[in-house]
Amino acid sequence: MSGTSGDEGSIGDEGSTEGENDISAKGAGSIFIGLMSGTSIDAVDGVAVRFDAAGHLEATLATASIPIPSDLRRQLTALQQPGADELAQAALAANRLADLYALCVHTLLDQAAIAPLAVAALAAHGQTVRHQPEHGYTVQLMNGSRLAEATGIDTVTDLRSADLAAGGQGAPLVPAFHAQVFRGPTRRAIVNIGGIANITILEPAGASDVVTGYDTGPGNTLLDAWCELHLGERFDLDGQWSRIGQVVPALLENLLEEPFFSRLPPKSTGRDLFNLQWLERQDLSAFAPADVQASLAELTARTVAASCHRNQVSEVFVCGGGALNPEVMSRLQIALGGVPAATTSSLGMNPQAVEATAFAWLARQRLERRPGNLPTVTGASGARVLGALYPSAGRKG
Repeated sequence: MSGTSGDEGSIGDEGSTEGENDISAKGAGSIFIGLMSGTSIDAVDGVAVRFDAAGHLEATLATASIPIPSDLRRQLTALQQPGADELAQAALAANRLADLYALCVHTLLDQAAIAPLAVAALAAHGQTVRHQPEHGYTVQLMNGSRLAEATGIDTVTDLRSADLAAGGQGAPLVPAFHAQVFRGPTRRAIVNIGGIANITILEPAGASDVVTGYDTGPGNTLLDAWCELHLGERFDLDGQWSRIGQVVPALLENLLEEPFFSRLPPKSTGRDLFNLQWLERQDLSAFAPADVQASLAELTARTVAASCHRNQVSEVFVCGGGALNPEVMSRLQIALGGVPAATTSSLGMNPQAVEATAFAWLARQRLERRPGNLPTVTGASGARVLGALYPSAGRKG
């Protein structure tokens, strides 16, 4: 959601009366907040949304995006790899990140003109610094108690551990929400191109309820890292740099030999694998940096398109930061051939707000003690209630 304000709305002073101080997930018109910072480590993105009594999205009340300061970004990036005093560094980074998440929450509350007690709960994804499901763990930095204290809102964090404990990958978590809001008349793919790209396959409405999904590989993470290394910019705005480069076929083919791409789902990945060190295993000295950037854009498009073709989808809808990159979208459409691609805007949802909204939905699922994972996606042995709940001191009951 970086750099966008989205569909802001106001509900006046809803939540400010005594009767609404006890608002719960089981009440009609319940308000939840979803917060996340993705693999790109560029911003904390948040939404305030209202669900109806059945749990369907009723309205988006506010959106916000708070840039992550450069020094914190460097600290979080460094924690992707083993380092000196990393336990203390991780704890300090989690505190700073919680404060940034809290700033995002207060921005949302101000925009929507609501009080903390009007919000049933918030879910905070935290910052993934390690993802090793094959070893039974994943690490998302977040201080849930600190966030609950700073916001006055019951806080849900640690959303992946329960799925991992049940033998799953712990990711991706958004397909369950995609199935709630994006199912349509055709077999379609919902593709989130964040730092890592993931795909959700939805059967036509009225057909099978089975949902599948998995990470396809790098989304923006390699593009961003290469751009920052050579241009000093956090990302390639509108894909302008990759547009002037030429794809290097031999480099692209070498990158596509990565075993992850041919691995069968369930599967998930992160910066543990797809990072500059992975890229620089190739001999890049003979290539212009812009040509490498073009090849990385093509890598993202090809790996996403390959999954779409493999699953024989009829249409593709893209969300996440990659949806705002015209060069990636253009390359994706070419790679898809006759399968049409659009952003989730055409389905009525800001592509930059989809993932944060999914975490708001997961907050509701946690309060209702309803499962938030899909075993057909993660490979878990069964459906599980996700997340640890940190009650706010100011909340009744």
